[in-house]
Formats: sequence, structure tokens, C-alpha cells
Amino acid sequence: MIEIEELTYCYPNSIDPSLKNISLTVEKGKFILIMGSTGAGKTTFSLCLNGLIPQLLEGNLTGQVSVAGKNVGKTKVQVLSKVLGLVQQDPETQIIGRTVEEDTAFGPRNFLIPFEEIKQIVNQTLEKVRLKGYNHRLTEELSGGEKQRLAIAGVLVMEPEILVLDEPTSELDPIGRSEIYATLDDLRWKKDLTILLVEHSIEELVHKVDEVVVLNQGEVVWRGVPTELFRNIPLLLQWGIKPLPVSQIGWDFYEKGWISFAEIPLDIPSGEDMIRTLLPKYRHRHTNTNMNTCADTHSQGLALGLAQGHTPGQRKDLISPQKLHLPKKEIVVQVSDLIYQYNSDQPVLRGVNLTIEAGEFVALIGQNGAGKTTLAKHFNGLLKPTRGEVIVGGRNILQCDTSDLSKTIGYVFQNPDHQIFSVTVEKELEFGLKNAGFRGEEIKERVDEVLQYTGLDRYRSVHPYSLGKGERQMIAVASILVLKPKVLIIDEPTTGSDWAGVQTMMALIRKLHAAGTTIIMISHDMDLVAQYAKRVIVIKEGDILLEGTPQDVFSKEQILLDSAIIPPQLCRLSFRLKDILGDVTFIESSEFTAMFEREKRGCL
Repeated sequence: MIEIEELTYCYPNSIDPSLKNISLTVEKGKFILIMGSTGAGKTTFSLCLNGLIPQLLEGNLTGQVSVAGKNVGKTKVQVLSKVLGLVQQDPETQIIGRTVEEDTAFGPRNFLIPFEEIKQIVNQTLEKVRLKGYNHRLTEELSGGEKQRLAIAGVLVMEPEILVLDEPTSELDPIGRSEIYATLDDLRWKKDLTILLVEHSIEELVHKVDEVVVLNQGEVVWRGVPTELFRNIPLLLQWGIKPLPVSQIGWDFYEKGWISFAEIPLDIPSGEDMIRTLLPKYRHRHTNTNMNTCADTHSQGLALGLAQGHTPGQRKDLISPQKLHLPKKEIVVQVSDLIYQYNSDQPVLRGVNLTIEAGEFVALIGQNGAGKTTLAKHFNGLLKPTRGEVIVGGRNILQCDTSDLSKTIGYVFQNPDHQIFSVTVEKELEFGLKNAGFRGEEIKERVDEVLQYTGLDRYRSVHPYSLGKGERQMIAVASILVLKPKVLIIDEPTTGSDWAGVQTMMALIRKLHAAGTTIIMISHDMDLVAQYAKRVIVIKEGDILLEGTPQDVFSKEQILLDSAIIPPQLCRLSFRLKDILGDVTFIESSEFTAMFEREKRGCL
């Protein structure tokens, strides 16, 4: 279906090629995963497959790309769209219609499909991407994840033979992500669909894809079956790919000589089997009273050790603040009976009550469209309550300008391109300071300080849009940090970043929190939420469903599933090992290794 011979491509006015001598053949019905670090050439590669390169973006292309027997360089994009559908990284670049139904119908209407047939396939497609009933919803009112689903629907409705998707689920909630990949897998088998997928996350794909192709600096550096790559943790880290948490446990065990390479687990059931095999004395503990006592003591010791920070997680938040009699902190955000309604009929927020204290690290989680971003935009006055009250720093936001609130509360948008205005990174950081009334030497000092702090100094004179999405996300954060806000709201801070970029961003956020900044993070990455947040708030249908420590919230697996949230992989593994761990929930692979080290020294 796809034949690529010696493909090399260089963007206009660029010195170094983005793709170098790529040769690749993809057979009909195959599911190929394209991976690699940010800037490896994955998006450029996908744009070459439907003719946008070189027909739209031009530049210098050598070699040949054939799709279903058609020469891509000599076939019009609109002709190729009948054969190959492309879902781009940024859904807003391909949303055209005023309503969800209009947008999904755009492709079929261009090919003169009868109206009744269009209506039927549009409804079927919207149901596949969990947008059933959204037909008349305005596209401008959709959340980022809902827009991503809509972009996928707009391509699926064309029923192409080949589907190329560039990070199509980066802004989806965990259940939504699983559903999209289940839909793709189903279409692949039912319609012999050929799929090429660019993705950073691998948990839902490990048993679905036939082959993995890794790009690095525009070249194919690895190609093979997924099991060989996903078990090799050093190789994943070398190419900027996030390892599966359960495989990280297995790699730790493999390095200690406890298991073979082939025994490194790739999913929760195999992880559970590995642990139960290595801890045979727990297999039948329900029949052994002494073993019960030993295991209970073990669990209590683990909980106490974790609470006191004796293991790598340093989870002191397990101790109740009430028991420690901590002094009451300043309230930075107070929300009372908040209701907010866009132009459409249904309110997005339905009576939210919430208090956030100074110095907290709060994560807002929930399914797409639950109201997370809408709620957060009230904190800095971007939105005003339909009813209810929002008090920020002791002031009612109805009586404050957004520009005034921005000196106290910084907001980093889900899409960094919504807040980048200037032609260089340095000027971008100066932009907010000048608007806030700063002048001269103080601007220079603050800009220099933040460029160093965020690692962006080397990009000082570079145009922001010449950088990858991960770097643009960091620029958006830096443009807020120069204002030295007391509270930082950051919406999906790691979307589109490779694993190294994720760690860099989260290290910066943790550093800011340690320095006293109140962090409010919106994220669909449950692993990050579990590892970094101290308090998790679950939003469902415009109201707060759950809140507590990550351990408390992620132990409510069934409630979370009803809210389209899948707990982190290690939390789910902990739940399945409840007879061994008791009520302790592990969120880091090192905690499992520490448990086994304890067992080698005897029962606690």
C-alpha cells in the first residue's frame, strides 16, 4: 500500500534535511507505529504521505513516495484523500464546519454523496469517536479532546484505505484514548485498513501494532516487533520514548537477575503473574494465619515507611494534615456555587464549590468536556460566572480585570500557539512584561533569569514557530514565569512532548512548587498526576466528583472508570495485588523493587 524509496526532504530556507534516505514498504492491512523523540521527523514523514509535502509546503524533496500505486508527488491531494486519510497533530488545523455535523459531513459533501447517505454515515462515525448527540454543538465550544475526536471523525467518515494519524489522542481522556485505538483496531480487521500511527504513548498499543519504526534526526534507526523494543528500557530512553511503568519494574528485576529478558512484562496481567511467581509464599496466604499476620505487618510497615518518606517516592502526603495540626494556610482560590453556561443550552459547570490554599499542587482530571478548562479559566478572569462566586486572592473576579489578575495568577493554555505573539523567544518573554508596565533593566533581568531557568537561553533569538511543540509549550510557560505569579495554572503541560521533554517540563513545575508557587495542573496523563500532584480533583459533568491524595483517588477504580478515567498502570497493578500489598497503592516502579528487597531481608 505504501512504498517509499530514498526519501529525503528539507524545508524551505532550512540547512539540514528533516528526513534522510528513508526507505519503507507497508503491506495492506498492517498497523505500523512510528515513534521517536520530538523533532525526529515524524510529523514531516506523515505529511509526505498525502502530498502536503511537497505540494503545499514545497521545499526540496528527493526520492519517491507511492500510495496505493499513485505517485504522491504527481497526484493531487484531494484525489489522494479518497485513498489516504491524514489526522494531523493539531485538530484545529482541520476543523472547518460551524457545527460538529457540518464539519464531519464536509468531506463526503465534496464528493457529492447523497444527503441521506451522508447523514447516516456521519451519525455512525460520530458514535465511533464518542461524539454521539453532538451533531448541532458549535465546534468553537468543544474542548481540546473533543476537537481531537472531531478531527478523527472527519477522516474516518471518508472511509479511506489507509489511515495516517499524527498523535491523534494526545488530548483525549484515558477512556477516550482506549476507545479510539479499539475503533482503529476493529476497522483494521473488518475493512483491512492499513494504519500508520505517530504516537508517544504505548500502553494501549503494545498488543495491537504489528511493527514499530523509530525515527531519530530524520533517519530510521530501529525497526522491528514491539515486544523487542518495549522490553528494552535503555533503548527506549535513548530514543526519547516513555517506557511502560510495568516494564520498568521488570527491567529492574531483570538487572538484578531475578527474571530473564523475555519475562519482562508488557501489561498488567503479566506484571501480576511475575510478582506472584516471585512471591510464592503469598499465593495461598488466606489459608495460613501466620502468613496473614506477617503480610499485614508487612503492609503496615510499607505504609508507615512510605508516609515517613523512607522509600524513593517520599510520599509524606499519606499522613493526614489534621493529625499533624498544620497551621491554616492562605486561601488563594475560593469557588462558591459556580455555574457557567456557554451560548448553548446546557451549563458546563453545575454548582462547583472548591478551595485551593497557597502552596498546593492540585491536579484537575476528568473526561473531555467535563469542565476542567472552563473551571480553571475562572481563576484568572478569562471567564466570568453565569452564577455563583469566584474569589481570587481575596478579590471577586467580577470586580477585577484579567490583566490585573495575571500579575497574581499565570495561565498556560492547552495549545501554546494561542499565546505566542512575537518573532523571537526573547521578545515573547518581553511582551507580557511590557504590557504589565515593566521597563528597561528590570525587563532584561527577568528575561535573562527565566531563559536560564527554563533552559531556553540557546533559543533566545529563534522564532518560536520554528521550534517543536514541546519547546513552544516551554516558551508559553516561560512567558508567564517572567511575571512571577503566585499561582501557575498549566493546561496539559506535556502534550506533544517526548519523554525527555515531559521530564524536563515536570522537573521545572516541581521546582516552581518547591519554591512556593501554587500549581494547578490539568492533565490526562494519570502517571504524571500520580507522581507529582499532592491533591487530585475529579471533575465529572461540570461538578466535583472526588478529591484527595493520588493514592486515595486512584484507589476508587470503578468510580474513575465511570468518569472515563483509567488509573495509572502501577495503581491498577497495586489493586490486583491487594492481598499482598494491603491498602498501599504504589505509584513508582522503584517501590515494587524496594518491596522485594525487603522480602529478601525477611518479613517486616
